Amino acid sequence: MSKINKLSPRLANQIAAGEVVERPAAVVKELLENSVDAGATRLEVDIEQGGIKLIRIRDDGCGVHKDDLPLAMARHATSKIYDLDDLEGVETLGFRGEALASISSVSRLNMTSSEESSGSGWKVVTEGRDMEAQVLPAAHPQGTTVEVRDLFFNTPARRKFLRKEKTEFGHLDDVVKRLALSHFDVAFTVRHNQRVVHSLKAAKTEAEEDRRVASICGPNFIQHAVRVDTEISGLRLWGWMGLPTFSRSQADLQYFFVNGRHVRDKVVTHAVRQAYRDVLYHGRHAAYVLYFELDPKGVDVNVHPTKHEVRFRETRQVHDFLFRSLHRAIAEVTPEDTLATDGVLAEAEGGAAQGQVIGEFREQTALGLGQGGGQTGVLESQRAAPGYYAPTNHTSGVAPVRETMQAYGALHEGGVGSEGAAVLAERPAQEGAHVEMPSHGDVPPLGYAVAQLHGIYILAENQDGLIVVDMHAAHERVTYERMKISWQSQSMKSQPLLVPVSMAISRGEAELAEDSSALFQRLGFEVERMGPETLLVRQIPVFLRDANVEALVRDVISDIKTHGSSDRVEGRVNTLLGTMACHGSVRANRKLTIPEMNGLLRDMERTERSGQCNHGRPTWTQMSMKDLDKLFLRGR
Repeated sequence: MSKINKLSPRLANQIAAGEVVERPAAVVKELLENSVDAGATRLEVDIEQGGIKLIRIRDDGCGVHKDDLPLAMARHATSKIYDLDDLEGVETLGFRGEALASISSVSRLNMTSSEESSGSGWKVVTEGRDMEAQVLPAAHPQGTTVEVRDLFFNTPARRKFLRKEKTEFGHLDDVVKRLALSHFDVAFTVRHNQRVVHSLKAAKTEAEEDRRVASICGPNFIQHAVRVDTEISGLRLWGWMGLPTFSRSQADLQYFFVNGRHVRDKVVTHAVRQAYRDVLYHGRHAAYVLYFELDPKGVDVNVHPTKHEVRFRETRQVHDFLFRSLHRAIAEVTPEDTLATDGVLAEAEGGAAQGQVIGEFREQTALGLGQGGGQTGVLESQRAAPGYYAPTNHTSGVAPVRETMQAYGALHEGGVGSEGAAVLAERPAQEGAHVEMPSHGDVPPLGYAVAQLHGIYILAENQDGLIVVDMHAAHERVTYERMKISWQSQSMKSQPLLVPVSMAISRGEAELAEDSSALFQRLGFEVERMGPETLLVRQIPVFLRDANVEALVRDVISDIKTHGSSDRVEGRVNTLLGTMACHGSVRANRKLTIPEMNGLLRDMERTERSGQCNHGRPTWTQMSMKDLDKLFLRGR
């Protein structure tokens, strides 16, 4: 007697449903993706009891022909791919042809569709052990309606694993939000138990896109985010990047889309984490809504049944592009940009006058960042403004780290040296020199200092209100960034080991290290393959002479294997420089003069990532006149 039996179509589809249909949210995901692929511009989603009792999705897409309706319910039947070439460059969200067959095997499903605008259409239902499709005439406008009732009614074991109604709808709602963020041209209406949860109009302008993102991610995200748009060599990254100060305790506000498909990819996550590494507080997570576009043939989306994971063909190129784009975008966020964002929001809320001031501000100031991260031009009107701080020679150039550190002793003792990392202006003859507030067109973004509070905070006045600066945190970031520029201007110095370190590694790791010898050399290492599974380290970076060489090299090899590159050495350098900058920065209770405070404010405006200290804490905040009036109940 044969021990191998052919499974019935329903049982085979139920097994497949175990991969595709995990919960009601998975059903909604598959059906919505089909609607988007059909060219829908309007989607209506009706849910009852978290999707367990009913899921109904209506669209105005191209519809399904009468003769294709039975095939649409069959397994591995699709109109989206035809041969292997199509599979290697998938441009649609769905392509496997498993969703409808799998869903119908664990629920009561019927689909009504029409290709015409006359109002006549056809309805298909599947019944019986062999899931035979029956096609019946039905009235329906152009588009398709899929109705799924009693999910898992015939698989009680699966139904027991479902959570409470609120939990299931929460997962389902996340699916709708992700699709709404990836397709701004589609309108969404979502109802749960006859109550409207979402009503999102199609977004065609940047302002409408901002509103949709704000409605899904919250207005605070848009208020503390900047737009990015970078395109190089066929790779494009655009979207909204949350400011480092808008970090979260968990990674619940991270949306990344590859060619319109929401994914969770280790290469992407690592690149984003690297870009935020220098500005995030420990244990915090960045918030972002980012879209990555590339040639469909450059990414394989057929690596996971639910299509949440992808595989890039050029992993190193993608990782470097994402990291450099975000790293540069974070570096270019200046106080002026942050205040401008607040101004736009204030204008949207009715504060048109404040928004106009900010607009003039941006036109009349030239504080920014060059390609090298240094200082750029300053307007003549600013140079002539009272209290303007002209940097000393050491701030315009790049001082060697050794010379920088020599000035830290005097600084730590309370004095301000004329050399090294000190960014404060020299003491004037009159300690309490007062700065008059010029016209708004000449006011820098962080304004002019008016006082120092308890030797810790600098109070400054700009056109919009009060600026409060943590002077130690701000000076620490300024010092740290200058030390990084100084370090990068010098070649990576190495020293030979008196006794080379021999390492026993796997054959694959040895081959990878041998192929990546150029990368090791740039990092300051000299490695040589001495055998099939032996590596010899002859030279290491000077500042890592006390490090565990073998462990570090293994970490570098692991990074190259996983991400195509390694930032271990750079991370060690930055950690060391950050510690040096922290000890070398001006301390609390250090009394500063008005010109010294203004000097620090001007340097903050010129310094990359000056909104956060080396540990990710904010360095300054603003209280607008509107906020102050509200605090004291003025105007009521």
